[in-house]
Formats: sequence, C-alpha cells, structure tokens
Amino acid sequence: MSAPEPVHEPACDSTREPVSAYEPTPTPASASVSASEPGPAPPGAPPSDRASLAATARIIAAPDGSLPVLSGDGPFALRRTRATGPYTRVTVVGAMSAPLGGDRLALTAEVRDGARLLVDSAAATVALPGGTETPATYDIALTVGADAELRWLPEQLVSAAGSVLTVRTTVQLAATARLVFREEQILGRHAEPPGTLTTRLTVRRAGRPLLDQELRYGPGAPPGWDGPAVLGGHRATGQLLVVDPAFADRPAGARLLGEHAVLAPLAGPAALVTAVAPDALALRRVLDEALRLLAAT
Repeated sequence: MSAPEPVHEPACDSTREPVSAYEPTPTPASASVSASEPGPAPPGAPPSDRASLAATARIIAAPDGSLPVLSGDGPFALRRTRATGPYTRVTVVGAMSAPLGGDRLALTAEVRDGARLLVDSAAATVALPGGTETPATYDIALTVGADAELRWLPEQLVSAAGSVLTVRTTVQLAATARLVFREEQILGRHAEPPGTLTTRLTVRRAGRPLLDQELRYGPGAPPGWDGPAVLGGHRATGQLLVVDPAFADRPAGARLLGEHAVLAPLAGPAALVTAVAPDALALRRVLDEALRLLAAT
C-alpha cells in the first residue's frame, strides 16, 4: 500500500492520548470541542477535565474515481489509499481517542451513480468512558446511487468497560445499487467486562425498508443479552450484509457457516450473515469466508 495522501491540514489537539493498543498513534487533527459537566467517573475513565467533542466526516465518490469531498475533523483523518480492482478506497485513520462519553460523532458517505467506493479503517475503534455520564453517539449515513457500489469494511468496534455508546447507521440504496456492509463488536478488552453498547442498523432500498434492527449489550441492556439465545457467553459478534440485484434471480440459500454463524436470505434482494465468536480473530475468519462466498471481487 502506498503512503496515504494528505487531504486535511488541521491544528493539533493535545487534550487526548491513545489509551489502548487498538488505536494508532494519533495524527494532528482539529475538533469542535464543547465543555461538559463531569459526572462520576467509572474506573479507568480519563481525567474529569477532558472535554467532549462534536466531529464530522464526509466522503463523496464520483464515477470517474475522484473524491469531490473528502474531509474530516476531530478523530476522523480520512486518507485516500491504493486499492485493487475497480474501487476508490478511503481509509479512516484515528487521530485521537474517541468516542468518549459525551462525544457526538457523525460520518456520511455518498456514492454517486456509477461509482465504486471501498471504505475501511486503519485500526479498531475503542469506545471509552469519559468525564460525563452523557452517552457517546456515532451516527453513520450512507447513500449509494444507481449502478453504484459501496464496500463498508471497517475494523472492529471495541466496547471498553465503563463506556456507553449508541451507534446509529442508516443506509439509502438505489434499486440497482450494490452494498457490502460489515460490522463487528468486541465486548470488552482482554479480561474486562463490556461497556454498554447500542447499535441500530436501518437499510432502505428504492425507498422501501430492507432491514431495521437494534441490538443492545452490556450493563443496562435487557436481560438475556448474554444468554444462550443471544451471545451464549461469547464476547465477539458481528454481521455481514450483502445487497445485490443479482440475488433476485439467484438468491443465496440459508445455511450454517460453522458452529456459530448463519446465512439468511432477505427480501430485497439481500443476504445477511450473523455470527458470534470467542474473540475478534475467530469472528473475522467467519465473516471473511462469508464475504468470499457472497461478494467475491
């Protein structure tokens, strides 16, 4: 992979430092920072004088391979990186520790008609406790136009002990759009309990609902989230959603993928793979195999 091309020259924010091996060494970035009244800090929380932040990132991909918009602040450092195949590739690089309690993050990506975009990340995202009891939020809005394709393949989201995070993802697809969407949650770092994590995924195709689901884990989640009907004691969970007009004529068949994963066809046309695993490596192996099965490049 070639060296990333700089797209943003923000000022340095010195209020945060990496606190986990999951995070890369921070690169300079700017942020919109607003003070928050600190509440009781959970064990391991950053100092109470840390401020919460509001940060946004935007990606627009055009069919000629260009990126008319590629901008980010706060923890979002967006880099155009070398891709194989027909895709324009953008890598999200973490520029500071985020999300912390009270942070409000938002990322939007638009794939214009006929364009092909692959979005990945340089490292896992770690949700951490902060100096406020206000939950952190991360809103992701994805739009894919006619005959366009989006491959959304970030690294894992790690829910550290004491953190409270809500992730809301909305996807709007044209009738002839294609989507490969992967998300993975790791509930707690090594030998620690998870934080509280809520995820909501809403997908609409040609204006009609295709998938709408909400999952909650950790303290405060409904009883049974860790029981045999949900995680069964596992601490890694994830899913792979593939939407492809070709499934209208050749739908994916329902099947088990190993001991703890299942492939289910959806009306749409689409297929959803849901998996649990004892750790991040085992989870990725299952979802990578599902990716090769459903959406080989």
